Amino acid sequence: MHLSENEGIEDNTFVVTGGLGFVGSALCFELVRRGARQVRAFDLRSSSPWSNLLNHKGVLCIQGDVTRKEDVESALRGADCVFHLASFGMSGKEMLQFGRVDNVNINGTCHVLDACLLHGIKRLVYVSTCNVVFGGKEIINGNETLPYFPIDDHDDPYGRSKSIAEQLVLKNNGRPLKNGNGNFYTCAVRPAAIYGPGEERHLPRIITMAKLGLLLFRIGDHSVKSDWVYVDNLVLSLILASMGLLDDNPRKGKRPVAAGQAYFVSDGSPVNTFEFIQPLVRSLGYELPKTSLAMGHALLLAKFFWGLYTILYPWLNRRWLPQPFLLPSEVHKVGVTHYFSYLKAKEELGYVPMVTPREGMASTISYWQERKRKSLDGPTIYAWLFCVIGMISLFSAVYLPDVGFVPHLRSLSLLMFRSMWCAKLVLLLSVAAHVFEALYAWSLAKRVDPANANGWFWQTFALGFFSLRFLLKKARK
Repeated sequence: MHLSENEGIEDNTFVVTGGLGFVGSALCFELVRRGARQVRAFDLRSSSPWSNLLNHKGVLCIQGDVTRKEDVESALRGADCVFHLASFGMSGKEMLQFGRVDNVNINGTCHVLDACLLHGIKRLVYVSTCNVVFGGKEIINGNETLPYFPIDDHDDPYGRSKSIAEQLVLKNNGRPLKNGNGNFYTCAVRPAAIYGPGEERHLPRIITMAKLGLLLFRIGDHSVKSDWVYVDNLVLSLILASMGLLDDNPRKGKRPVAAGQAYFVSDGSPVNTFEFIQPLVRSLGYELPKTSLAMGHALLLAKFFWGLYTILYPWLNRRWLPQPFLLPSEVHKVGVTHYFSYLKAKEELGYVPMVTPREGMASTISYWQERKRKSLDGPTIYAWLFCVIGMISLFSAVYLPDVGFVPHLRSLSLLMFRSMWCAKLVLLLSVAAHVFEALYAWSLAKRVDPANANGWFWQTFALGFFSLRFLLKKARK
């Protein structure tokens, strides 16, 4: 598309909203590498796993909120190009926070648009989603001619809000800047599901569920396929999109090739979601389920959790409340075929994936294996339930008065141990064993895994050998 790979980047100032996130930080690093004069990472967070390295690379980290107009105007002042990545509500509990989703994704985008027009910023690249056209109906090799999915038919606020925001961005294309210095050009990039080392949303949740033994079934049949995009490929597409908004390309005249356009981007290899993540899950010692759940049954289960977590709305931000097991839009994403062609991005922007799915997954596996090596490993949730409930039940049967369920627990203990004296002995020996194993785990972890020594102590105190065996396995390695 352009003669220079750094055209429009060298000696320019960039703002990346959501710049401390997984994709935002990768984009900041690439802009710095390509010679940008200044890169600003604008984010609600004050720190992230990448913030120290961003500061080291010379990226200016600005804490602020896209829902606050004054924060946005301050951060964007003097910029030449803006990449708008900040969003909310992509997965999990966030999906149910309707007001926050709309405020960030719609109002926040309006603030970015207004600030660009006010400050004379000529280029805005908006990171959208393929969900603006997908809402649970099959799409095979779709392209940018597909109509927007009806706003009122979206089953989650994220897809609906991103669709509204993208349409606002593209409708503002070509507007004259308020300083009279030319026109404002916009485009939208619609990535597939994003993966790579350090990805924060999809893979951690999947791996946590696999670790706990909560990946109980597949959804849909093996023929269902969808797109994924490796983070470096997505960053490349964003860079190329910013170049496509330049109005000084002699081969295209004065009108930027990407102005007012939307582009699907992916690795170009549609695959079944469960087949895609299987190498990663197995490399960590976990297994994917072999049984499948029909779409109809999965949707019923997802709607149950949607209703349950709607009731729990006041506590959605509390850390003690786990992520919902499944939600309707997640069922559609993994259970309904939807993949798209990146031909338009290739022809107009010159986008071709640099990293193959095999290379991308290998890099992701290496990251997660190292992360697992440094973290506190442990058994499934079933071991936790067995040990914690078992010990509490035995203690209650032995020492608590006859109230509530205690008489039933005492009867069960007598059935198992024949006498209360024997039940007391079993309880005391169990507690002694747990204490001894916890102390041994702490001592061993001081040599094998010192960063998590305290964690190994408390986990082994609760679970006994169910926990200790994982530490012994780590010690052997």
